Amino acid sequence: MVVRTLSEIEREEAVVRLNRDYSRASAFDVLSHSIKTEFPGKVCVVSSFGTESALLLHIVAQVDPNVPVFFLDTRKHFPETDEYVGTLTGALGLKDVRRISPNEAHLIADDPDGTLHERDTDRCCYIRKTLPMVRVLQPYTAWISGRKRFQGGERAELQLFEAEDKWIKINPLHRTSQDDIRKHFDALKLPHHPLRFNGYPSIDCAPCTSPVDETDTDPRAGRWAGQDKSECGIHIIDGKVVRGTPDSE
Repeated sequence: MVVRTLSEIEREEAVVRLNRDYSRASAFDVLSHSIKTEFPGKVCVVSSFGTESALLLHIVAQVDPNVPVFFLDTRKHFPETDEYVGTLTGALGLKDVRRISPNEAHLIADDPDGTLHERDTDRCCYIRKTLPMVRVLQPYTAWISGRKRFQGGERAELQLFEAEDKWIKINPLHRTSQDDIRKHFDALKLPHHPLRFNGYPSIDCAPCTSPVDETDTDPRAGRWAGQDKSECGIHIIDGKVVRGTPDSE
């Protein structure tokens, strides 16, 4: 599939229109119009298959179970996450879930012994997540993310549609609260991540995710604990990877 890349001006204009047109729309309607009308055949999902991922994937499956869903398989995930990918795929009826792995040459060059995360977490995220994601997004005009405002930090001012590097990013759950998520999980009987109730409110790669005390109200507590880091780097701003990681390889 060959997709014409939108120019920077076209992306910016499209984002203004989309945020205006869908400002009052439900997450289902946003995804339905994005998948079927705005970007037919040109949109995909990037999912971590973390503790909250089932809600977004459920809505996607209701709209069109054939939409490509990319799971960035860093080879550093908990075994429970690998298990959860299969569980959700089957439970929700998703038809096109793809595991995307890092480039072997990059791993050999930068992380031959698998301990890069102990020395340079930004670089580790870059070769295991950002580069693979940028590679698989090339045929698409837009991609769907599960980010939410309540997660704080750089996400606090999150918009429904964003112009990000070569793509338009869609954040259909941007205004969804933690309470909303709990209610939807219960009402829809969505499968929980196996580690959700073992002290992991947010889950990603095992070496950089720690259990937290149940009294901690930070929705992303346990991610890169003790470090000045809150994003893995797959969210690209002005053509550069977040936190100053090299922007070309």
